[in-house]
Order: sequence, then structure tokens, then C-alpha cells
Amino acid sequence: MPVTGLHLFRRWDAAALSFSESFQRCHPPRGLSWLGDPPRGCLPDSSLCPQPKPENAITIAVSSRALFRMEEEQKIYTEQGVEAYVKYQLDHENEPFLPGAAFPFVKALEAVNAQLRELYPDSEELFDIVLMTNNHAQVGVRLINSINHYDLFIERFCMTGGNSPICYLKAYHTNLYLSSDAEKVSGAIEEGIAAATIFSPSRDLEVSEKQLRVAFDGGAVLFSDESEQIVKAHGLDMFFEHEKAHENKPLAQGPLKGFLEALGKLQKKFYSKGLRLECPIRTYLVTARSAASSGARALKTLRSWGLETDEALFLAGAPKGPLLRKIRPHIFFDDQMFHVEGAQEMGAVAAHVPYGMAQKHKRPAQEKQQTPNSK
Repeated sequence: MPVTGLHLFRRWDAAALSFSESFQRCHPPRGLSWLGDPPRGCLPDSSLCPQPKPENAITIAVSSRALFRMEEEQKIYTEQGVEAYVKYQLDHENEPFLPGAAFPFVKALEAVNAQLRELYPDSEELFDIVLMTNNHAQVGVRLINSINHYDLFIERFCMTGGNSPICYLKAYHTNLYLSSDAEKVSGAIEEGIAAATIFSPSRDLEVSEKQLRVAFDGGAVLFSDESEQIVKAHGLDMFFEHEKAHENKPLAQGPLKGFLEALGKLQKKFYSKGLRLECPIRTYLVTARSAASSGARALKTLRSWGLETDEALFLAGAPKGPLLRKIRPHIFFDDQMFHVEGAQEMGAVAAHVPYGMAQKHKRPAQEKQQTPNSK
């Protein structure tokens, strides 16, 4: 019976396990882990670093086409079908994929993990990266070879053999899901999971290898789309009046508020060691709001949540691309495609968050429940 899906979990993952006997070895390749204890007589590979338990980790689920460039393979799949696609992958499984849009972001996450392990050797509060893809299990060998080629440490895979992986995101306690598939991202948003469609930049822009930089738009990303609704319905003048009148009333949370919160928790671990200035995580609020007329409410909202960003840039409607080129973020989140495209043109990796009045999906489950978006 052929294997159509591969799910590799630890004993504390609440999901089914299905994988072929070819993976059941005493020393699985890096990128795979045993469910529970290894077979009798086998010792776990001591070269593998201990991974955080998902209830304490910040889990980042990344699709294979976000992590690696797979345009040629995707073309074969679209034009020739799944059998030709799998055969091509098997024939080329010793050729590593080229890095994709999410690759620098994942490398930066691992750089932060390395510094956290130095400061807190026993801590389980780390980034836990999961490869979440609807690829077939037979493609797993090439993915593993590529991960090892680039010295990535991705121990958990979910390969669903053509089925959508969205239903597994909650089982993995996902804090953020990145994919190149807009439909899957919309499905994740519907499930109340922070998610974004990631796009490759139009030009190369060198990013820091030592500091993770994450930039967020405000409305419909960190905050709800309340302000956009007022602008669309009543115009800018009424929006400015509304924001002034409600300056001390916090905005409702948006889909990525929980991810900023998770980043803030890790930042505080460095701050407590006196390393605020040397912190390897830096966050940015990059918003089209005007500081004078509507900036205070955004900042006071973050304060009411016990959150902050390292930098806040209020552009009063000016293009975001030039500033993002200066920031050089590993990822920039925005709900408007024209801002995403502007970032791409300047060489920044940008991700579209399909949330708000301009999108199909209005409210994530967390906001409906008015509970913190922590997982």
C-alpha cells in the first residue's frame, strides 16, 4: 500500500502517525524524529539538539514552497500531473532546492534559538519550525536532503499527500503559518491562526544574519480593521475625529497580535540579562497612519496589551517600500497587496495577511472570543 502522507510527531503531539518502513531507522536523518522512544536496541542520535515542547515553543509552520524555490517542480505538477511530479522529485532528490522567500526568516529564527540556548540552556521557550506541506511523502527525501544541505534544524514535518495541511495547524500549536498558497492561508485565518501569504522580492536585499527583524502594518494586521471601515464609510476627516475621540480606547486585536506578543516574550528573556541593546529580535510598526492625528491610539493600544515595538514609523500615507529597504526586515506583514508589492519592488520579503473589510475573511476566531492570541 503506497504512502500518501507523512506525519512525524513526538509522543506529545495529538495526531495520527503514518510513515513508510523506509524511515524507521535507528538514526533517522536530521529533519525527522521518533514518536516516543526509538526501537529497542537503538539509541537516539546524540547530535540532535533538544527541541522545545510545543506548549512552550513559538511554533512557526512553513510550507515547502515558501521555504524553497519550487517553481519548476510546480510547473511539472500543473502541466503533467502528480505522477510526473513525484518521478521528477525522485530523480533529483540529491539536488538541493534553492532557498525560497521564507528561507532568510527561518535562518534568523535559528540564529535567535542559538543565542537563547547559550543564555538559557534548559529553556523550552524557543522557535520551533515545522515543515507543513501537502507534498507527497516520497518528496520528503529531497526536502530532508535540502534541509541538511543548508544546515537547517527542522525536526518536525507534516506531509499530507495532496490533502490540505490546515486541519493539522492547531494540533501543532501553530503561532504563525507561512505559505505561498493564498487559499491555504485564508483557510488558516478562518481557523483563527495567524497566517500570511509570503512573496519573494523582485530584487536581492541583504538581511542581517544576527538579528531577526519583523515589520508589521497596524490596521487589519496587529489591530482590527475598525479604522479602515471608518475611512471607507465616512472618509479621512471623520476618521481623524473618531481616532481623537477614542484615543484612550484600545483597538480590538488583529490576526498577528499574538505573534508580536510571542516575540515580545522572547525579547524579555534577553532584556532580563541586560541585553536590550544587543537583543537579536527587533520589531517595527510600519503604518500609513499619521502620528499627529491617529498615532497615539495605536501606541496606547499596544501599551494596553503590555506590548511594544522597538520602532514605530508613521508614514501619513507615504509609500512604505523605501523605509522597508532601510529596515531590511526578514519579513513584513501587511493586509494591502499594493503595500506588499511596494515592499517587493524594494527587495523586502513581504507577506499578505488576508484579513479585514477588503478581504473575504473578516474576523479570526480569537477576536470573536476576545481571548489572547497566544497559540
